[in-house]
Amino acid sequence: MKVFLQQNSHTLFGRFSLVVRLALAVCFVFFCAALAIVKPAGSPGPEPHRAVLVELFTSEGCSSCPPADELLGHLRQDLAAQHIEVIPLGFHVDYWNSLGWKDRFSSADFSHRQEQYARWLHLEGPYTPQLVVNGEREFVGSNAGRARSTIAEAAGGEQRMQIKASISNADKLNIEITSPGTETSNVFLAVTEDNLATKVGAGENNGRVLRHAAVVRQLQQLGELQHGKFQAGIPFNFQKDWKRDDLRAVVFVQDRSSGRVQAAASVPVVDHLR
Repeated sequence: MKVFLQQNSHTLFGRFSLVVRLALAVCFVFFCAALAIVKPAGSPGPEPHRAVLVELFTSEGCSSCPPADELLGHLRQDLAAQHIEVIPLGFHVDYWNSLGWKDRFSSADFSHRQEQYARWLHLEGPYTPQLVVNGEREFVGSNAGRARSTIAEAAGGEQRMQIKASISNADKLNIEITSPGTETSNVFLAVTEDNLATKVGAGENNGRVLRHAAVVRQLQQLGELQHGKFQAGIPFNFQKDWKRDDLRAVVFVQDRSSGRVQAAASVPVVDHLR
């Protein structure tokens, strides 16, 4: 009887040990799987992309431009889900103004900028709507598929130059740019406004209500990089018809000889004015 109990106890102990070992093994597998799936707090997220400057040359007098205007308004938000920062600029050219409708956002300076792109990119001449990505690639501005693929490709490029832009108070933008190279580049500031609309009363878009985003209200060259550096404090000159809640300050650096945009940064104005 004593021998039977000892043998039976050994058997039960062996079974119990086996169950414990199996349970521990299962727990270990689940623990490892959890570590693989759950990212620890504070761990780095996806690799940041290079900010991409997207310029649309458009006009309220052009019947093929509204789809491009709408696309420009969506690119920033749509590609943010892919961790791509799109910085849009809507340049309204003035060479449509003599064809029935004067675009209130148009400027001869913007037309001249587009003409410069025609020379940089070896084109026959300007046209609308035209989209230019980082000063290097251009195509019809309403081509959504090409816009997204070109922007995604540009976002994966190397970012050597750094721009820091901040607004210290209601009327001053502080800019600091550093580059490891010695590029011959110009520094620009564009002030853009979102949520704009116009009821067109003549021309090809007669009777339509056109909505715009990232309309360039002001563009100015601030200076040049000197030995790979630029630093300045720029006062804002707000116009009475600008809606401050919808304004952004865009700083970008552009190579003088090729037109390539080397870096860009955008900062909302409203957060700093209140």
